[in-house]
Amino acid sequence: MSEPKNILFLMTDQHRVDTLGAYGNQLGTTPNLDELARTGTRFDRWYTPTAICTPARASLLTGQAPFRHKLLANYERNVGYLEDLGEGTFTFSQALRDRGYNCGLIGKWHVGTNKSAGDFGFDGPDLPGWHNPVDHPDYLAYLEENGFPPYEISDRIRGTLPNGGPGNLLAARLHQPVEATFEHYLATRTIEMLEQYAGEPFFLALNFFGPHLPYILPDEYFDLIDPADVELPRSIAETFQGKPPVQKNYSAHWTFDTMPIETTRKLIAIYQGYVALIDFEIGRVLAAMERLGLTDDTAVFFTCDHGEFTGSHRLHDKGPAMYEDIYRTPGLLRVPGQPAGVVRNFVSLLDCTATILDLAGADPKQATDSRSLLPLVAGEQVEWADDIVCEFHGHHFPYPQRMLRTDRYKLVVNPDSVNELYDLELDPDELLNVYEHPEQAAVRSRMLRRLYTVLRERGDNFYHWMTSMYDVGEVTYDPSLSGLDESTYE
Repeated sequence: MSEPKNILFLMTDQHRVDTLGAYGNQLGTTPNLDELARTGTRFDRWYTPTAICTPARASLLTGQAPFRHKLLANYERNVGYLEDLGEGTFTFSQALRDRGYNCGLIGKWHVGTNKSAGDFGFDGPDLPGWHNPVDHPDYLAYLEENGFPPYEISDRIRGTLPNGGPGNLLAARLHQPVEATFEHYLATRTIEMLEQYAGEPFFLALNFFGPHLPYILPDEYFDLIDPADVELPRSIAETFQGKPPVQKNYSAHWTFDTMPIETTRKLIAIYQGYVALIDFEIGRVLAAMERLGLTDDTAVFFTCDHGEFTGSHRLHDKGPAMYEDIYRTPGLLRVPGQPAGVVRNFVSLLDCTATILDLAGADPKQATDSRSLLPLVAGEQVEWADDIVCEFHGHHFPYPQRMLRTDRYKLVVNPDSVNELYDLELDPDELLNVYEHPEQAAVRSRMLRRLYTVLRERGDNFYHWMTSMYDVGEVTYDPSLSGLDESTYE
């Protein structure tokens, strides 16, 4: 970019792409995000590098794929992986600070255990954890200053665990006015920081903790959507036949079959209400930016760390199932002076890192696994991969997966179990695993070889498993890595 820009980065957590009007939702509950899409660029094929919070957020911060930065799990359920980024790891915040930028972050951090956003150069209150920290002193002070009532919930929705105990809390009614919600508090603090930063170059992130479950909402949004108007996802017809058994286990963990289908409709309705609340708060921030005269000088991103099942495939939350519900996410970017439009290239949350650097006049190549999206925003013809690779390393337990998504097909390699292949043209809901179907032999072979090649080029050692187990072309090294018999493979 010829001129550095201010950057407002709006981020949600566990956000389905199909909740936005800009992506086809008909409920009309996201007017502010839809307007951002209308006046900017909507990325139709925007994917997370991994559908779990901490690794995805670490990838955004560093511009590195998860296998490279090695922060592979949320610390709440860490299974033995690293819990903080290594000393000296590149981060875009430091690069922006070096160029004179103010850097602020209001809301969810969740990038490691011991290091806070402040350790990486971000201003703002330290709000740790995976969900709204409603006992945080700054939030409690906000409530007291404004005479708002404390956090209190009722109407809890949860199923029954396999052990007979109560399941994870999925939703509840919040007995506070909208102005007292944690979402309103976050937007207010963001507006205050905009006012503080106005006149100097800045990067400011507003990271909502929602619409991650549990969906805790005041009456206006808990009851905003009539469950009768909810269209159930077709993948509720999931049988798990021919699928990795872990998916059925996860369904039991999330208690789907212990709740009536009417409860699922209500959960989806509440989830959409949560999105509507966040959209309202985003509207407040964008209006403040306009009032402060910052709109024409500020690039605005909107995205999330990953998606959410919300009943799809008889699942909730996320996990070891690489479906579109949790890997394809919303991605919007409005850059002043650039035309509005739709981009259909496969892009990644990872690509935000290089784009942020590019907008700030820094070298985007500092972000190892990231590419600037600005040429695509400008409508330029650029060479771009016609597929995308994603990865997963586990949540409640180690569970390595790699995925290759092309225009029509998706391949998922599961070393512990059966692999998956979906024809997304004929089966967009990913109900039928055609990996073993004889007529898919050519597709299967082509995609295995392509995935293997990409992993080797990246240095993702998952490829070693593929070397031994699949027809991925000529093997050019000794898979035992002994160094004693390389001549056999020359």
